[in-house]
Amino acid sequence: MDGLCRRCEQLLEQKNVVTEALRALEAKIGVDKRFLAAGAVTLVSLYLLFGYGASLLCNVIGFVYPAYASIKAIESPDKEDDTVWLTYWVVYGLFGLAEFFSDLLLSWFPFYYAGKCAFLLFCMIPGQWNGAHVLYQRVVRPLFLKHHGAVDSVASELCGQALDLAAGVTRDAKTSTTQLQKDK
Repeated sequence: MDGLCRRCEQLLEQKNVVTEALRALEAKIGVDKRFLAAGAVTLVSLYLLFGYGASLLCNVIGFVYPAYASIKAIESPDKEDDTVWLTYWVVYGLFGLAEFFSDLLLSWFPFYYAGKCAFLLFCMIPGQWNGAHVLYQRVVRPLFLKHHGAVDSVASELCGQALDLAAGVTRDAKTSTTQLQKDK
């Protein structure tokens, strides 16, 4: 527990938009920023548990910071951070796809959005225990390596069929246009 408290203290000492807002609020109302941060986390958690629109809040939490961090990663010369956030987006996308097909069932579970938010935060954890990295290495990568040849061949075949269809439509449209012009 002491490690978690130290980590929270370190986060509150960093210089960013959130900590600056907490410092300004602390100066204005005289409440310690640790209590303000704990109160904010508690309010968000309670809203995820009982609030109307918890799905929106959960999706904002799962998108806004990762999108911001991804843009920063793109702009940095380091490629390792790019890999971290690409991995997050792959897991996020697969989770979103699975959620789409099971949403009707899952939304009936109490505290679903609190669990979903906890899962997305787990996928964002920096370092060795990054949930997206763990899931990618243990689930996504083995499935990809097992099936990517078949998926590539199906995708290539579908792409060829789409190109043939587009060429046929273009050819038919050109023929129809030429015929209409001759009929005038």
